[in-house]
Amino acid sequence: MKKIEIFNDPIYGFVYIQNPLIYKIIEHPYFQRLRRITQMGLSYLVYPGAHHTRFQHAIGCVFLMQKAIETLRLKDIEISKEEEEALYIAILLHDIGHGPFSHTLENSFVTGVDHEDISLQFMHKLNNEFDGKLSLAIQIFKNEYHKKYFYQLISSQLDVDRLDYLKRDSFYTGVTEGSINAERLITMLNVKNDALVIEEKGIYSVEKFIVARRLMYWMVYLHKTSLAAEYVLVKTIQHAKELIEKGVDLPMNVALQYFLSNKITQQNFSNEALINFSNLDDYDILSALKSWSHHSDYILSSLSRSIINRKLPKIEMQNQEFSNLYFEEKLNKTAQILPINKYSLQYFVFKGNVKNKAYKRNEKGIQMLMKNGDKVDIVLASDEMNLQSFTNSVTKYFLCYPK
Repeated sequence: MKKIEIFNDPIYGFVYIQNPLIYKIIEHPYFQRLRRITQMGLSYLVYPGAHHTRFQHAIGCVFLMQKAIETLRLKDIEISKEEEEALYIAILLHDIGHGPFSHTLENSFVTGVDHEDISLQFMHKLNNEFDGKLSLAIQIFKNEYHKKYFYQLISSQLDVDRLDYLKRDSFYTGVTEGSINAERLITMLNVKNDALVIEEKGIYSVEKFIVARRLMYWMVYLHKTSLAAEYVLVKTIQHAKELIEKGVDLPMNVALQYFLSNKITQQNFSNEALINFSNLDDYDILSALKSWSHHSDYILSSLSRSIINRKLPKIEMQNQEFSNLYFEEKLNKTAQILPINKYSLQYFVFKGNVKNKAYKRNEKGIQMLMKNGDKVDIVLASDEMNLQSFTNSVTKYFLCYPK
């Protein structure tokens, strides 16, 4: 009998893995690490249910890719068995390069290398282990395969990745405004001139998708309390690096020690760096924070306790940039209450901005396949006037300081 592996997903129900190679990749330690990487960083400090992982997201993406391939084949789009396997591998591994707490610490351990680049490094490594069986998946992942719509299924403004994370993140946070009908959107998929399109009758589902994405960014991904927590974590790692450079001994595991003691960039991201990265996850950071919260260094212990005990700084957010006068006022007040020097104020009082652009209207935008056979950008095809405004980038400014 053919062996079929089953994952019971709370979003989609049973996810069937029938391909032995796919299951072997799932079983690999590199992929199993994703069980220990939270999908949404520190958002669980705001939404208690948001403890889901990159592992769950990747399995969900495979399920949606199965549905997408099935839909396209029903519409006489030719996809071979080899291409099908490669698409599963590419979507399964698209996020394998994420580090601890996903996007939160993306540039804290490796400078100038994003998670897609590290994902590709992992794919090459696995390709060697599996005797070149990932070569086609790598080609698709790098957008070098002749069927360009394959890459759009992996990475575009309406890809399998976004369909899963919006639906999944909405479910686990309880923010129903982000819920989308992923199944209907996939049912409306088609291919025209080697480009992925959505059939005209799916227009309202696409509109809902864009609106849901905008709302999820402001309500969840860019929630001000989550932002405060994430910036505190980044600054904690930054200060830990400074202490190590000064020769201060900090308790932590070997993988974390490697990245905090060495400046890793794109130029020196070696096989050794990749192996250490494969041993680094959320648990290492949390374990270090628990130890550091009792350290004699006031800054390190204060920042660590801020995360561990959820004693986060006050954060203000507004549409205009904060004045220098107001910023200086917060700096001076903090200097009066904390036993730190002027240089160290940067760890407790800081400002920045976040941007949200729900939809980018360009040649890679979401194309609707009209009944007359024309391809039209969703903004032009839709009678929803708000969609045009969603193409504008909205910037909000924040300021953090001790309560």
